[in-house]
Amino acid sequence: MGTTMGRRERKKAQTRQALSETALRLFSEHGYDGVTVAQIAEEADVSIATLFAHVPDGKEALIFDDGAERRVWLVAAVRDRPPGQSVMEALRRCMAARGPFTDDLPPELRRKRDLIVSTPALREYSRKLWIASEGALAEAIAAESGRDPSDMTVRALARYVLEIPELAGTEPDPLAALHAIFDLLESGWPESPEGGQVRPLRTPPPAE
Repeated sequence: MGTTMGRRERKKAQTRQALSETALRLFSEHGYDGVTVAQIAEEADVSIATLFAHVPDGKEALIFDDGAERRVWLVAAVRDRPPGQSVMEALRRCMAARGPFTDDLPPELRRKRDLIVSTPALREYSRKLWIASEGALAEAIAAESGRDPSDMTVRALARYVLEIPELAGTEPDPLAALHAIFDLLESGWPESPEGGQVRPLRTPPPAE
């Protein structure tokens, strides 16, 4: 029974991989907007129903994994960081080595990265996958800092970190933009350019 399940899972993964490779090739050749789901299915020699069975989110999702891999390495970056390294430094290093922030990618991944960065629909889907890791990342940050995962500061930090690929990924120098955001998250908002302390807006007390 185990062997049958293993074979079925392998077949499923192979079909998913074939669809992903076909979609990437067609998107690269004709542009994302110039390719339909039906064309991808035909080129990969599967029915449209089969395509949606493997990729329920459709066209945007075809060249992505399901997001689980991101959760694994984000959490691992926090939990398995070297002694003396802060949580923020671990996340900074982890993100700097991936996606739009590194050129140390094989040609196939670079082609995919460039396509995602230049295609708004793919960027938005990528952002959804990042944000889907918020709960797992918040739990890891909370565990390492002795806080509750429901603490708003923990949830906010996790969300801000996961917005970085979308926010910084299209900048002329994505890596410099990533470092600028992490510097801000680590130090808080700096003093104003005039040298006066920036004060938070407060609600005035009610009139007597």
